[in-house]
This record gives sequence, structure tokens and C-alpha cells, in this order.
Amino acid sequence: MLLLIFAAVGSGCSIKKIAVNKLGDSLASGGATFASDDDPDLVGEALPFSLKLMESLLAENPQHRGLLLAASSGFTQYAFVYVQAPAEEIESQDLAKYDYLRTRARHLYLRARKYGLRGLEVNHPGFESELRQDAKAVVRKTTVKDVPLLYWTAASWGAAIGVSKDDPELVADQTIVEALIDRAYELQPDYDHGAIDEFLISYESVRRVNGDFAPRSRKHFERAVGLTSGQSAAPYVAMAETVSESKQDSEEFESLLKKALAINPDARPEWKLVNLVVQRRARWLLSHEDELFAK
Repeated sequence: MLLLIFAAVGSGCSIKKIAVNKLGDSLASGGATFASDDDPDLVGEALPFSLKLMESLLAENPQHRGLLLAASSGFTQYAFVYVQAPAEEIESQDLAKYDYLRTRARHLYLRARKYGLRGLEVNHPGFESELRQDAKAVVRKTTVKDVPLLYWTAASWGAAIGVSKDDPELVADQTIVEALIDRAYELQPDYDHGAIDEFLISYESVRRVNGDFAPRSRKHFERAVGLTSGQSAAPYVAMAETVSESKQDSEEFESLLKKALAINPDARPEWKLVNLVVQRRARWLLSHEDELFAK
């Protein structure tokens, strides 16, 4: 150990940097504790501290890919669960607060996008600038090791566009999102038990191609359900909100949401938090069905 320390000091390697890297590694791989928690509100109160700690460590080590990925995914998930979803649920009661929360969600998504792009830049210098010139060409440089960053960069960017319909410049980035998520799907279609398929259930509705999006969304829904063995509530809620609501199929809407609610969160502890959060969303959707479907 002493020889290692002397070697580190002798080579100019900072002990502080070593400590930052170790803590960064720990934070980057520490999502399981939150994922298995049974109290979404407690997690929501704890997440801001964790996210700011990640940002503090990134200020010391800007190229820590694990932390950049954790920051991108963390800010994206926090923005959706604790900012955007509450905004949508109060829109009809408090328009001013809805606008404030929607703007805040956009800023958080763009922060997540920034970290995702920085993560991709570590192994692919100049990636962001090239991405804006020819997205389909530059993503060909990425490999299967880049899939998590491709996914979370696309998810955060797409979510930012979703809450920014009044920003034509941001909306114009839709083709970049498509290039990122399509490359991730090409490289590893089964990534994270169908996470990309789950994303595409909703995303197909805004993809710039001709024809009805619903068959494409259904295909991704079936794959997502299969890859999670029907133990994730998320694909059912995504399908209900995207396809059933769009097609004004209230019967399918109710059926999908009830299937989501029938899932036992304890069956897969690593998905417990997500299932609880998504099931809460399912209950809210069912309670507002009259507002979502024309009579």
C-alpha cells in the first residue's frame, strides 16, 4: 500500500482525485438502494442531494463516465416523476403552477441531456458538434458500451422536446433523438429488460414517418412486456397513455391500467420503486378518465 501511495504521489496523481474517483464509482453504481425502496416520496426528497453531490464530484472529475451516466439518468427520472407528472396532474386546477413546473422540467431534462452528451464525448471527442451536423452518420461511431448513454441522452432530449412544443428550435432536434435511440436499439435491442422498447411505445407517436404509429407502438409494447415477463407496470401505462388515449379506446385504456395495477411490486424488488410510481400514475389516469375521453 505504501509503495502504491508513493508511486501515486511520485507520478503526480492527486490523492484527492483518487478519493473523488472512488466516491464517484460508488455513487454511479449505487442506484439499487433507491430502486428497491417502497417510499417514492422519501426517495424524491433524497434525490436532489444525491444529484447535487454527483455534480460536485463531476466538477472535480469532469470525464467520469459512470457519474455522467448516473447524472443523466438521475435528472431525467427526477424531472419526470417529481416535476412533470405533478405538473400534468394540476394543470386544470392551477395553470400558473403548471407552467412553472413544466418550465422547470424542461430545464432539468436539458441538464440531463448535457451530462449524457458529455458522457458520449469522453470516448468520442467532438460527438455533440458532429451530431448536429449529421446525426445518423456520427452515431455509427458508437458501440454497445455506449448504449446506456445513448438511451438516457435520447430520453432526456425527447422529454425536453415533449414539454417544449412552443420552442421550434428544440422541437427541430427530433431527428437527433431518433438517431440516438435507433442506434441504441440497433446495438442492444434488449437493453435493460426492454427499456428502449418501452421508450419507443410513446416515441413512435411523434416519429416523422408516414402511416399510423399505433402498430409500431404495439410491437414495442409486446416486446417490452415479454422482456419484463409482464412484471413491469410501465409498458402498460405507456401504451394506455399513448395509443389507447389517442385512439379514444376507453375499454383498452381501462384494461391496460388495471393490468398495471395488478402487478405485485414485491415480485421484482429491483423494480419496486418504478412500479409503485407508475401504479400511482395509473390510478390518477383512471380517476380522470372522463376528462381524457370524449363522450
